[in-house]
Amino acid sequence: MDFGFSEEQEMLRDAAKRFLADNCPTKFVRQTMADATAHDQGFWKKIVELGWPGLLIPENYGGQGGSFLDMTVIVEEAGKALVPGPFFTAALLGAPLMIEGGTEEQKKSILPRMASGEFIGTVAIAEAAGRFDAAGIQLKALKSGSDYVLSGEKFFVPDAHVANGMAVAARTGGSGENGISIFLVPSNAKGVTITQLKTVDMTRRLCHVKFDNVKAEGLVGKIDQGWPILQRTLEVATAALSTEMVGTAQKALDLSVDYAKTRVQFGKPIGSFQAVKHKCVDMMVAVENARSLVYYACWTVDTRNDEAKTAVPMAKAYASDMAKNVTSEAIQVHGGIGFTWEHDMHLFHRRALAGEANLGNAPVHRETVARSLLG
Repeated sequence: MDFGFSEEQEMLRDAAKRFLADNCPTKFVRQTMADATAHDQGFWKKIVELGWPGLLIPENYGGQGGSFLDMTVIVEEAGKALVPGPFFTAALLGAPLMIEGGTEEQKKSILPRMASGEFIGTVAIAEAAGRFDAAGIQLKALKSGSDYVLSGEKFFVPDAHVANGMAVAARTGGSGENGISIFLVPSNAKGVTITQLKTVDMTRRLCHVKFDNVKAEGLVGKIDQGWPILQRTLEVATAALSTEMVGTAQKALDLSVDYAKTRVQFGKPIGSFQAVKHKCVDMMVAVENARSLVYYACWTVDTRNDEAKTAVPMAKAYASDMAKNVTSEAIQVHGGIGFTWEHDMHLFHRRALAGEANLGNAPVHRETVARSLLG
């Protein structure tokens, strides 16, 4: 398959690269990581002005009307810069779910506010088991008159502490993919308790959310028929996360190669030693293999091709292992300095480890591919 980004998309990539070089150096990433919320309002305002949170939102709802491949080039650059805060959550979880499943009235009400950065939406799927499949959704939503009331817990909810509202996957009946419904809940609703979790990558926060007889404000899609909406949302987010991991690993490789050219040992740059050369080449091959898989997965998501069902989990499984290994090897190339807090390399490794675990790790996605092959 002859695959390449358009001239406009490459221009978008260059613009993103320049913006992030100026506005998101690792010094800023560290500052945001130390912040109580990891959400810098000034930075958020700048990316809203660029139109990134609304890139996938159609123009008639106040967005940019861009394609998922347009978003792909931005997300890869965001991965290189370790963009902190709720951008990924808002643009690649909250917005896609509303685009996919919202009623016309909901879209007119919520999407323009998402595009303008006024409304940050998140999605609550995983529970104590950490699963992102239909069987893992057990939180109950019980009918009370004309309303639904939620009671239970959700784990690993991205950026719930700064979100204005969340789409909560709950069980209204049945088992497996049947009987799942999606409810809209304001983050400040009565009975909602949000607690930030301590995670390996504190540049982006995950939260524990407890629902104590919380009345849902609305429904996305139809009762008992929410799983296809969640499935599409997860496809979009998982392909984007895989793309981001490619960007993170690429930057770790670039830093390692630069270091190997300048670090002198025994009177020679360490890059002249065969062991270091081979390590860097192996890292490069791993990154390029992942990039090919990921770009294809993004194409299947963009075109809604049936192959997305296997292409996305294949890309996530490979990218998860690749990013973890490449960033680990990058630390090795840097030697003793690479293990210190002062050096930036641990930031890339932390992001890779967080990406590996998020939205299902490599074994989970390999099992998905295996099941599809067995029919």
